[in-house]
Amino acid sequence: MGVDTGGTFTDFVFMDDSGIVRIDKRPSNPADPARPVLEGLPRSLGEYDCRVVHGTTVATNALLEDKVAVVALITTAGFEDVIEIGRQNRPSLYALHPVKQPPLVPRHLRFGVQERMLHDGTIRTPLDRDEVRSILNRIRELGVQSVAVCLLHSYVNRQHEETIGEMARDLGFTTSLSCRVLPEFREYERTATVVVNAVLRPVMEGYLKGLETGIRGATLSVMQSAGGIIPARLAARLPVHTVLSGPAGGVIAAARSAQLAGIDRVITFDMGGTSTDVSLYDRGPTLTSDKTVAGHPIKVPAIDIHTVGAGGGSVAFVDAGGSLKVGPVSAGADPGPVCYGRGNLVTVTDANLFLGRMDPSLFLGGQMKIYPELIKEPMERLAKAVGLDPLEAAEGIVTVVNAVMERAVRVISIERGHDPRDFTLMSFGGAGGLHAVALARALGIPKVVIPKDAGVFSARGMALADLIRDLSRTVLLPADQEAASRLDSVFEEIVAAGIKDLEGEGVDAERVQVEQSLDIRYVGQSYEIRVPWCEDPLSAFHESYEKIYGYSRRESEVEIVTVRARLIVVTKRPGPTPARLVQTGRPPRDTCGRDLFYRGRWICARLYQRDRLSPGEELEGPALVGESSSTIFLPPGSVGLLDVFGNIAIEPGRFSS
Repeated sequence: MGVDTGGTFTDFVFMDDSGIVRIDKRPSNPADPARPVLEGLPRSLGEYDCRVVHGTTVATNALLEDKVAVVALITTAGFEDVIEIGRQNRPSLYALHPVKQPPLVPRHLRFGVQERMLHDGTIRTPLDRDEVRSILNRIRELGVQSVAVCLLHSYVNRQHEETIGEMARDLGFTTSLSCRVLPEFREYERTATVVVNAVLRPVMEGYLKGLETGIRGATLSVMQSAGGIIPARLAARLPVHTVLSGPAGGVIAAARSAQLAGIDRVITFDMGGTSTDVSLYDRGPTLTSDKTVAGHPIKVPAIDIHTVGAGGGSVAFVDAGGSLKVGPVSAGADPGPVCYGRGNLVTVTDANLFLGRMDPSLFLGGQMKIYPELIKEPMERLAKAVGLDPLEAAEGIVTVVNAVMERAVRVISIERGHDPRDFTLMSFGGAGGLHAVALARALGIPKVVIPKDAGVFSARGMALADLIRDLSRTVLLPADQEAASRLDSVFEEIVAAGIKDLEGEGVDAERVQVEQSLDIRYVGQSYEIRVPWCEDPLSAFHESYEKIYGYSRRESEVEIVTVRARLIVVTKRPGPTPARLVQTGRPPRDTCGRDLFYRGRWICARLYQRDRLSPGEELEGPALVGESSSTIFLPPGSVGLLDVFGNIAIEPGRFSS
């Protein structure tokens, strides 16, 4: 069972050895995110012995809304303010009155301890246990229950951090140690990451404990930001690894579908109710270790996903200058879009419905009633404020949100050295099918693929995900002739430790697959590029550098900064491939025309139900294709084809007049 909690809906995909058995979609509950999960699971679990894989926004929302635990930070004396000083770069370079993000740990809860570890792991100043005990007693008097520990150079020698952690646990504190959360250099990022873990840990521990109790014995795992799953108990200890767990599920499902369809290069486009997530898959997911969430750097492995506040529930408004804007504020699940019957602010979903690009009778397979007649008055008010006809305003909303999403795709493609015209756009999410073709046209992408059950695709990816552990260690070695043997030794050590941990969870060591990589930079540079550990990693580094920046410096000295190992345990997937569809010979149930507004005029579009289409059937735009979890809009000039895997492959064509 894959369960994905989004801002508007909570999605369920239940799979057994024969493939997808059942999908479900329930409104999310921001005030109590566990409630729709527990309400949806019993109906879907039935009598199966089930493994539940959960992608959750609990950690993300806790950071965004600042609903986190109070934490104390213990660090090396003199480094108490690293988390507040940060870096010199400014997020708002031209802001006249910039607002600095306050640190998660205020100054009175940051404590320095007299100790010093040198860069090579040598102890210069031993740790004073009496001083540590005194600090912990002061922290306890302040009512703090969670403690973050980040000492200088603990990524090389963790002795002092482990001692403080043991003493803190003996006094009943929940602890987060940087040597366990992030054993890498860069003091600010390491401190910030372990603090994020510490403030989220009580939140996630309570949430996951409640879920484990509620699912009555099923095995609970959690999706990581890096695209693999971990047991719930480990996710509770390391919640910083789950901050982007929901969007990662969609990329995993897209990778699986792309492999089956023989597609090597994909741009994933996941448009949900609250946001749009885009990522680039070039024969494998793109990973990064530099993400910022709610202004806080998080330096743990994650799929490189760029998120913008543009979804079906994004609210349209007129700014102070009289311009039409969309998002990032969302109507969410409650009150939701106007057409849900409770909201009064026009959203992207309302605009699409107002334009006739959705069929109310097919919304969520007819399971949820919506009210298109409620949109008229709010749309007229918005149109009057911006000086447009209501239909023009509705099209303007769609145009604006498309532009926001187009910029997001450019960030993960063109700004990373990739030409989007060399990729296929794989669209999913409840709202993705309504905007995918327009997005492909704007970017020159030659093909759009919309998989079956696209509205619950991220949940499907969670059901298909592998067990993964990401391990790392900073080495800071010159890339000379002796480096290879030293790197082999480091890889052997961290892989052996990782396999030992997996064996403790009942995993057979023979099932573990290992992927190794290196973070490399030119000497004197501040940041690195990740390349695979191969026969000639230096050449791979130079080539990657040139692809990103347009040149390379092959004559310059090179430094190997961090070694990384990814341990993968392939889970039992439901069947080697999705069942191939069989020609039914049945026509779609309903091919009658439906009027919709497109580019300033009303046109007649064909109306299809996806579950009544046969493989090889061609769909010519203008057309709407409805299914239980989403709707697809084929504008004039586009042509779709249903393949044997249930995907609809669309040639976008050009804009039609």
